[in-house]
Amino acid sequence: MALARAGESEGFWLRADRQSFGRGRQGRAWKSSSGNLFASTLVRLRAGDPPAPTLALVASLALYEAVAPYLAEPSQLTLKWPNDVLLGGAKLSGILLEREDDAVVIGIGVNLSSHPDDNDRPSTSLARHGSAPLPDIFIRGLAPLFGEWLERWRTRGLGPIREQWLARALPAGTPLGVHDADGDRLDGWFDGLTEDGALRLRLADGSVRVIHAADVFLI
Repeated sequence: MALARAGESEGFWLRADRQSFGRGRQGRAWKSSSGNLFASTLVRLRAGDPPAPTLALVASLALYEAVAPYLAEPSQLTLKWPNDVLLGGAKLSGILLEREDDAVVIGIGVNLSSHPDDNDRPSTSLARHGSAPLPDIFIRGLAPLFGEWLERWRTRGLGPIREQWLARALPAGTPLGVHDADGDRLDGWFDGLTEDGALRLRLADGSVRVIHAADVFLI
């Protein structure tokens, strides 16, 4: 964020071997074991760009493609709204977007060599499912993929990005729980995304609730 304020250009990547204050969405702690990826990149918003929050879809797609070659069974890989890559139903990575004027800093954490065992939700690592690359090697594959998906987001619009994301997402009808900003819980089933990238949650009475920001988990 300091580099964004100082005028750092788009495309810059910053990687840490360890983090002393890693964090996830809603201020959660992100454990930073050596051998995993802790990286951020910078996007400078331009006139005509799709909505900034949909950069989470862009980052998810790039991360999905960066992880897949290391798996014997890439079919175990899925995306969960708004920002998680799951492997065998467990959390492999997380993405955090933070904005500073026209800059969006996209933080990406990936469990490459290890994963925490004391989370409130299942997590996993690449090492548990196959080969785990070193972080500096993994980021060399991730960075150009992110650049390619970012260009598609800008030139083709959100529609094709949304379609590609849904093709890799959890199946429609997957049971989901949602905690909103007030801490209220709502349970339902995954029903795709709206045209602007928000979550569609189908409720027990058949109605659909549109979720723009929340903590979403499998149930």
